[in-house]
Amino acid sequence: MKNRSNLFFVAALLLSLAGCAGVSTQPRATSAMPDAIPPLSGEGVIGEPEPKPVMSGNHAVIALLDRARLDNEAGKRGAAGASLERALRIEPRNAWLWHELAQLRLAQGQYAQAITLAHKSTSLAGRERRLQALNWRLIGNARVALGDSAGAEQAFGRAADLERSGAEQPGLDF
Repeated sequence: MKNRSNLFFVAALLLSLAGCAGVSTQPRATSAMPDAIPPLSGEGVIGEPEPKPVMSGNHAVIALLDRARLDNEAGKRGAAGASLERALRIEPRNAWLWHELAQLRLAQGQYAQAITLAHKSTSLAGRERRLQALNWRLIGNARVALGDSAGAEQAFGRAADLERSGAEQPGLDF
């Protein structure tokens, strides 16, 4: 009888440990869209949350992106930039990573570099109109900060055009 109660105890312990193993306290980086960026369209409209695009399937890239976001939130922007640059060495054609780095440079006040990085992201974005629109908005914000109101207006116009054309085509995430 003692063996059965020990077996029951061990089985219960293993089941409880197995249940805890599936719970992660670390956020998963699956998106290039930080929570602080407002939605592109439909502001104020209550509906289903917009699905976040998959950032990468590479676990090392995801870990570096997580690290970069945590560092950025902690005010360690230099460390965040280093993590993003390292992720880009692993996946140099990942348009979302270029966008993340452009956002960081914009936050650091490095406006010209933010514009260059956003253009790089756009060149790699392919048919991802959502990412292209985000890049043009970022470029517009950087141009505003540089005092280039005409350039900013042009960039915001391109973002709006991409949003409109994306909304008209089914299957695109706008």
